[in-house]
Amino acid sequence: MSDWFGAETATFGDRLAGAREAAGLSQAELATRLGVRLETLEAWEDDLADPRANRLQMLAGMLNVSLMWLLTGEGEGLDGPVEPVAEEGREALRETLAEVRAIRGVIEDLDVRLGRLERKLVTGDLT
Repeated sequence: MSDWFGAETATFGDRLAGAREAAGLSQAELATRLGVRLETLEAWEDDLADPRANRLQMLAGMLNVSLMWLLTGEGEGLDGPVEPVAEEGREALRETLAEVRAIRGVIEDLDVRLGRLERKLVTGDLT
């Protein structure tokens, strides 16, 4: 089996582009999420520039790969190219992501409520 994204066969830019595509993000979407210009992200993927350490950490987190994998191809990352998702599949992914975000919002609201109740119990202020 070929090591698609290993240090011998791929560059940082190759791994970044592969992880971005696997995450279903366009260059423009990822640039916006990172707070960088599209040209900056394109330069990273073309190996014409390197991101700073704080952006590397953000990239690894957003793309669900390890920082080491992005830099060297070793560690948690992709094994090979990802097959494109059909448009119907993208819509299902968007719907699922929206549902996950909605659930996360409910959980965050419940966490706030739990915190208030806990403070009342600790302080004895049960009014």
